[in-house]
Amino acid sequence: MFLEFALTGALAGFLAGFLGIGGGFIVVPALTYFFLQDPSTAPWAIHMAVATSLSTMLITSLSSIVAHHRRGAIRWPLVRSLAGGLVAGAILGALIADYLQGDALVRVFGSFAILAGFQLILARQPEGEKPLPGQPGVSMIGTIIGAISSLIGIGGGALTGPWQMWHGVKAQNAVATSAACGYPIAVAGTFAFVILGLGGDLPRGAIGYVHLPAFLGIAVTSALAAPVGVAAVHRLPPKLVKKLFGSFLLLVGVRMLAGF
Repeated sequence: MFLEFALTGALAGFLAGFLGIGGGFIVVPALTYFFLQDPSTAPWAIHMAVATSLSTMLITSLSSIVAHHRRGAIRWPLVRSLAGGLVAGAILGALIADYLQGDALVRVFGSFAILAGFQLILARQPEGEKPLPGQPGVSMIGTIIGAISSLIGIGGGALTGPWQMWHGVKAQNAVATSAACGYPIAVAGTFAFVILGLGGDLPRGAIGYVHLPAFLGIAVTSALAAPVGVAAVHRLPPKLVKKLFGSFLLLVGVRMLAGF
């Protein structure tokens, strides 16, 4: 199964760098499917998938951040303004996920996958007419983004990117800044899921809800593929890929809502 983890990571890393919406939309459904096939991981499949997805972003996000930073595309003051809210929200999202039953968490993820799919297919580009809010407003937005991202195991780019573009941030800068915002979500969310999963009757090879073999297989290949995606987004118009990936997310979301 390590090969499956590695291939999943390669695809997730490329899309994380290329589209800026985070590889979690690939990793979570893939890992949920893989974990359901193994009786030792099946009872915690979706929780482990979400937690492991966040943990892999500790590597993938760092790789993407370095690549975007070298191009001078990250708006670091905005990242610092959002960071506190993102951390608080990520911990809150992990607490909610731990509370939910597996079926409910699958439905939550499936619903967000469908929404993200429609967003990509419609390709609606918001007009930047509103200025960025003050620090209280930015912190509140960060908390909401962090909570949703941690709850479903994504880096937050599907939310952070459009929010920035609504406020007039250039698309490439929005993608780059979203990648940087994914790191505090990954750190806080992973830590929370590890703590919440300790003491449970989880399978061998897991630290809390984080599945180490899946983490290793996905993290290595996603880190290698993320800079390739970053290079592509600065050279190619991503509209077609966004529509294709949006269609894929619709299928994933419907499939998860219908049950694997």
